Amino acid sequence: MQIGIDTFLTTNLSEADWGKPDPSRVAEMLEEVRLADQVGLDVYAIGEHHRPDFVASSPTTLLAAAAAVTKNIRLGSAVSVLSSDDPIRLFQQFATVDLISGGRAEMVIGRGSFIESYPLFGYDLRDYDKLFSEKLSLLLAVRENVEVEWKGTHRPPLTGQGVYPRPVQNPLPIRIGVGGSPESVVRAGTLGLPLVVAIIGGQIRQFRPLIDLYREAGRRAGHAPEKLEVGVHAVGFLADTKQQALDDLWPYYQDHFGRIGRERGWPPTSRAQFEASCGPSGAYLVGDADEVSAKIIREAAALGGIDRISLVMNGGALMPQEKMLHCIELLGTKVAPRLREAAKAA
Repeated sequence: MQIGIDTFLTTNLSEADWGKPDPSRVAEMLEEVRLADQVGLDVYAIGEHHRPDFVASSPTTLLAAAAAVTKNIRLGSAVSVLSSDDPIRLFQQFATVDLISGGRAEMVIGRGSFIESYPLFGYDLRDYDKLFSEKLSLLLAVRENVEVEWKGTHRPPLTGQGVYPRPVQNPLPIRIGVGGSPESVVRAGTLGLPLVVAIIGGQIRQFRPLIDLYREAGRRAGHAPEKLEVGVHAVGFLADTKQQALDDLWPYYQDHFGRIGRERGWPPTSRAQFEASCGPSGAYLVGDADEVSAKIIREAAALGGIDRISLVMNGGALMPQEKMLHCIELLGTKVAPRLREAAKAA
C-alpha cells in the first residue's frame, strides 16, 4: 500500500491580508516535500483551488519546483479541476513535470468541490458534468496519441495536431477523484482508470458500496482486477500522542471547516463532533503512529483492500511548521513501514 500527503496549501496570511503574496507558504511546501521524500513517503499531491485562502491555483508550477528538490517521491494533483481546464495544456504541464522529475508525475482529475474556477475561466456551471466527460475523452486521446484527431462541443476539433512534449512515463498516470457520486465511480471503472475516493466525513467503511460498484463496472468492461486501483483521500494528522494530535489539529480544523461551513450553510462543528470523527469509527486518521497505522489497516480491509492512502494535511498559519514536519516524519518513519509490512503479510 502506498502512503502519501495531499495538500491545498492554506495560506499563512491572516484573513485581512488574503490575496497578498505569500512566499513563506511556498517555501514551507518545498520543505515539506523534501522531508516527505527523505522519509520514504510514496506521493505528495497538491490540490487546485482558486480562492484567497489557498496558494495552489497552479499545482503543476509548484510540482515542478518540488520535482527539482526531490529524488524518489511521486508528485501529483489532488485534484486538477479538469472541467474548467484545457486538457491539452494540462497534459503538457504534467508531461513537463514528468520530464523534470524523471518519470514521477501523475494527475488526479475531478470536477472539483469548489466552483470558483468555472466563472473565472468562462464556463457555465450548468455544464458541470458535460464539460468533465468531454474533456476527459480529449485528455485520454492526447495521452494515447501524439497527433490527435478529436471532436467535441465545447472547443474546436483537432485534426491531427501534435501535442508535445511527451512524458517519460507511457502512459502518464491519470486517476479519477470522486466524492460520493455512483455515476463517477462507474465511469472510472468502465474506463479502467484508477479511482481516488475523497472521504471527509462519516465513516470510511461506508464507502465500500461505491468501491464495489467501481470494481464491478471495471470487471464488466473487461479490465483486469489489478488495473482497478483504489486510493483513499482522508483528513489526517499525527503527533506523539493522540491527545497532542487532536489539540494540534483542532484550531486549524475549526477555522478551515468553519469557514467552508458558513459559505455552504452548515452549522458550526463542535470539538466533540471533531473528536468523534477522529475516533475508532470516524473517517479521520488522527492520533499517534500506532493508532493511525492500525486504523488504516483495519479500514483498508473493510473496503476490500486499497492501493493508496493519502492524508490531507494543509498546514498554514494555524499549524506551526515544526508540527507539520514532525507529522510527516512520523508518517514516513513509523506508519509507512507498518502498512508495507501488513500489505506483504496479507
